[in-house]
Formats: sequence, structure tokens, C-alpha cells
Amino acid sequence: MSKFIQEFKDFAVKGNAVDMAVGVIIGGAFGKIVSSIVDDIIMPPIGWLIGGVKFTDLKFTLPSVDMGLEKTAPATINYGNFIQTTLDFLIIAFCVFLLVKGINKLAKKKAEEPAAPTPAPEPTAEEKLLSEIRDLLKNK
Repeated sequence: MSKFIQEFKDFAVKGNAVDMAVGVIIGGAFGKIVSSIVDDIIMPPIGWLIGGVKFTDLKFTLPSVDMGLEKTAPATINYGNFIQTTLDFLIIAFCVFLLVKGINKLAKKKAEEPAAPTPAPEPTAEEKLLSEIRDLLKNK
């Protein structure tokens, strides 16, 4: 049991797991911010422009069914909420696209930086001796 706990501790303390957890938490908060931007800033003017419509209230009501003793409430298809959620998704996807594009650009810039040229290694004593023998044979 202690080996299992130690393995879990090693996993949880690793940088990748912690980084991923931070990313998930920040992503959730970012999603709430984008939802607020869409719900509170973008959609009200669009609704106003098309006649004072609140998108979350847009729905198609299906006819109610009489089940004998009780009359059921009519079912609704809430397409306005779907439109708003789709817009949330598109804005979040666009922001993530821009973020990834920026990170890739920085990574590419870093990869393009020329590495310092390494100096040629000094020839070994054996190589120097072979070069001298080669030169002597050329001169004969």
C-alpha cells in the first residue's frame, strides 16, 4: 500500500501533472469569463438590433399532450440557448487558436536562433603525425 501511495505522490508532484491541473483550473475560469462576455456584452446589443430579443428566451414550443387526468406542460426546443452556447464555443476556440499560434511563433523564433558555432577540435597527436607523413610523401 505504501508503494502505491509513493507512486501517487511522485505522479502528483511531477511538473506535468501540476501544470495540467493549473491549466484546467485557469481554462474553467476563462470559460466563465468568455460566457459572461457573450451573455452580458455581445448578445444584448445583437438582441436589441433584431428587435429586443433575449436569445436565451428564444424557443419553439411543441404542442402539449392531454394524458387523461393531467395535462402535461408543453415541451420546448430552446434554440436561443443553443445559439448562445455555440457563440461561447466559437469565441473560446478562437482565443485558444490565437494562444497556440502565439506559442508556436515563439517556439519557431527560438528554434531559428543560430546556435553558437562549436570550434573545430584540436587534432590528436596521431592525426598530426599522419598529416606530417602525408606531407612528406607528397614532397618525394
